[in-house]
Amino acid sequence: IRLLFDSKYQRLKIIDIYDIRRVKLKYCNSIFSAPGITPTLEIIRQCFGPTRAGDRNIKQQLFLLLFRGIVFVFPLWNTGSSLPVFDADGLDFSEPSVEGSLILSRLRIFTGNNPVEAILPNIPLDCFKNHHYAEGVEGVRDCENGTITGLKINLQILNEETAQNRINGDSAIKQIERIINFSDSPQDVMSTLGSPDKVFYKDEDKMRIHSSSQHKQPVSNTSDYFFNYFTLGLDVLFDGLYHRVKKFVMHTNYPGHYNFNSYHRCLFSLSFPPDTNNDSQCIEVTAFTKWSEVQDYFTQPEEKPVVLSRSSSTNNTNPFGYTYCYNHQNVIFEVMKNSHIASVIVFKPHCS
Repeated sequence: IRLLFDSKYQRLKIIDIYDIRRVKLKYCNSIFSAPGITPTLEIIRQCFGPTRAGDRNIKQQLFLLLFRGIVFVFPLWNTGSSLPVFDADGLDFSEPSVEGSLILSRLRIFTGNNPVEAILPNIPLDCFKNHHYAEGVEGVRDCENGTITGLKINLQILNEETAQNRINGDSAIKQIERIINFSDSPQDVMSTLGSPDKVFYKDEDKMRIHSSSQHKQPVSNTSDYFFNYFTLGLDVLFDGLYHRVKKFVMHTNYPGHYNFNSYHRCLFSLSFPPDTNNDSQCIEVTAFTKWSEVQDYFTQPEEKPVVLSRSSSTNNTNPFGYTYCYNHQNVIFEVMKNSHIASVIVFKPHCS
């Protein structure tokens, strides 16, 4: 089985079963493919009922039987032979001899009229019972100094009034706009975003050594802690002493990163004002921006990044290698070796 995901939203788009012999398949309690049951065109039609005549791919010598949301592929040649079973040109595929001879080789399940134009299905309503999702996240800037002071989040939540209507799923989902800022309390954040999926307490601050004033910072007896919102692709860090927001971490969830598949992709958009020295234009950084496209705006040629190696407390190995951290204003970009941005950290000014 091959699973194809949408490149932007990272949700399952197509299920491709390319080795029928290894999978047991049934529809409405009727088994049409299994060990001992050969999935012929005749069995498929008996199981799924009447449909259109089917499409013939003369170039690839294939017969395609298409239903809404599923397509069956039948080869017109014998396995291990270049000779076709039937000539696709002018053949009547409704003949019993033909139906019993064509054997299913693969099928694809999708949403839409055909797999080429497959559309991304909506998030199932059951997924909203304990979670909510973000359609987009924007940075909120201070008008005076231009630094990012918070995040504006476009949330998708379950509309309780229409959630009982299982026919029209769109009406059961509503969008609301919420803003979280630095110095918000845990109660403020939970009132805005809901309860976190997890609370994580930091054991140590490995970035403290890079602070220009780290020798002035006393070691605290309290531990900073994260609110992890996995379906938002967002972490919120609170100061362990004052219990106020001090950092936001937005994850892009790219394959090849240490945290891949732990978070949903955060579809953030951060705008940076033009550089007056270089007379450049406004720069916008999103989850799909590659660092090589904006590196000249944020860094100087002689500037070196901080090298970051992640590992867990139980396993010190990291098969994905190092990432590189670049700082601009109160924003840190974590960049992978392939130039994709793995995460963006926005911290409170004058806070390490």
